[in-house]
Amino acid sequence: MASGDAYKVSSLKGKVTLITGASSGIGAGTAVLFAKLGAALALNGRDVESLKKVAKECAEYAGGTEPLLVPGDLTDEDTVRRTVEEVVAHFGRLDVLVNSAGILALGGIETSDLATYDRVMNINVRSVYHLTQLCVPHLIKTKGSIVNVSSVNGQRSFPGVLAYCMSKSAIDQFTRCVALELASKQVRVNSVCPGVIVTEVHKRAGLNEEQYAKFLEKCKQTHALGRPGEVDEVAHSIAFLASDAATFITGVNLPIDGGRHAMCPR
Repeated sequence: MASGDAYKVSSLKGKVTLITGASSGIGAGTAVLFAKLGAALALNGRDVESLKKVAKECAEYAGGTEPLLVPGDLTDEDTVRRTVEEVVAHFGRLDVLVNSAGILALGGIETSDLATYDRVMNINVRSVYHLTQLCVPHLIKTKGSIVNVSSVNGQRSFPGVLAYCMSKSAIDQFTRCVALELASKQVRVNSVCPGVIVTEVHKRAGLNEEQYAKFLEKCKQTHALGRPGEVDEVAHSIAFLASDAATFITGVNLPIDGGRHAMCPR
């Protein structure tokens, strides 16, 4: 084993990384881990105050240097353009893009409306498509990598969250297609597909405390490992895919779901 091999697994030192959805949940946890691993960070999110709190936590692991904050709603095309411009102007390059911004909305074919569908698809798919499109020229220069945050909902079918399932299925296909398009340019594109992870996303979608508690309890049956996952478990997988330990991995939709993707009711 070469002397630097072990280092590859645990280091993102100097990699300029743009993380979306960084004000909460998986995006926030990924930002903190990337700061610990030495990445130079640019963080996007819609909740500016929460984004600032995450930035302060990141700074604790980066010698007091706070990430560049590029807040804003990525469904706005001007915001997307400005975000990429600011990151490249500030750092002079881009090595990693982590597309973590996304929302969950409840409702099926009989109960949801087109406004909900449009909102989910605009945030979860269209903004990812647009941001990635604008980042690609910069990632080609650095032979960088992209990690998309998808879901087990993209690989398996669940009732009552129709638009969300469709959006994550789209991200999985987006990941594979873009990976093939950019392979000749040595840009790697992968996604992580979490199962139920303990964040605020389900409550934001409308579950109250009692419903959420029952939902988490049910995870003991719906996940083979007998529990929901933690943000840090997803963040570590994102870090691996972004790192030089994964230089021969592209086009992968990696389940981080305690085995849920492999399960079948009996």
